[in-house]
Amino acid sequence: MLSRVADALFWLSRYTERAENNARMMDVNLQLMLDVQPFANNRQHWESIIFTLEDTKLFNQLYPEITGDAVVDFVTFERKNPNSIYSCLATARENARTVREELSVEMWEQINRMYLFFFSGDAKRIFQNSTYEFFKWILQGSHLFQGVTDATMLHDEGWEFIRLGMFLERADRTSRILDIKYHILLPSGEQIGGNVDTIQWMAVLKSCSALEPYRKHYRGQVLPWKVVEFLVKNQTFPRSIVFCVDSLDYSLHKITGVDRGDFQYRVEAERLSGKLLADLCFITVDEIFRAGLHEYLDRMQGRLIEITKAIYKEFCEWLEEKDKEPQETEPPQLQTQKSS
Repeated sequence: MLSRVADALFWLSRYTERAENNARMMDVNLQLMLDVQPFANNRQHWESIIFTLEDTKLFNQLYPEITGDAVVDFVTFERKNPNSIYSCLATARENARTVREELSVEMWEQINRMYLFFFSGDAKRIFQNSTYEFFKWILQGSHLFQGVTDATMLHDEGWEFIRLGMFLERADRTSRILDIKYHILLPSGEQIGGNVDTIQWMAVLKSCSALEPYRKHYRGQVLPWKVVEFLVKNQTFPRSIVFCVDSLDYSLHKITGVDRGDFQYRVEAERLSGKLLADLCFITVDEIFRAGLHEYLDRMQGRLIEITKAIYKEFCEWLEEKDKEPQETEPPQLQTQKSS
């Protein structure tokens, strides 16, 4: 597979997943403010979202102060924000357009439908009438895209690159959503396990579509250490960090052809993903809290970035450089049959 195709499929998937996660996070936090409004520090609440998304500098350049309306606009519609839902859908659609021949008809129609509807007047009207319906539409559109991808695309190398992008993005976003709780300070006098604290941890679970699975698994009160254990270490929940890392490690081995059962690797990305997977499987929740939840999640995000860089270097950057070489330096057959 050409490096440009692998790169486009990888980022098509990542940006679609990012748009979905941003929509879910905005919707849950808007609902959360209705529950904790009498007690919450509004600025602290919305500031934590911008901080966790690592967009503080850009936000401060575009908006005079941190308010709920400003944060929602920045994360949803702001064209100058490369991680807004607007930008994610536009970039995803552009990546899909460049590799149209690799996608099924249903995939292209769905991503194009989301793009066209989002930028239409109807989308704006829905947002103004009901933010809940607006964000629900984005979530359903993303789920439909994932569904038709699995149901209509050949499960070959291209599909594995799509899964790589999806699970890398999902692991990163789950860690960031979990990290938001760290930055939301409890009101004066509120204790761990109090009403506001429980509502906030429930919001974390809702942001990952994990509240119902959590209750089915634990059948008890929403407790911080159990939420962390579920979102980090549960091997059956598809948005937990360990599930995502296991899935992306599997896709990497499918691409390289190396058997995971032999505990071997061919590229650096496989070594990094295998090491991270092992660490996730054997670390305990007590160890995570002793190290500091924020510090642990921050290191997790750094390791996911290392894996992303290794994937790009192995499958995109190296071949991209060769793609730029003059034609006469390589036999003609290599110009059209480069493998990623």
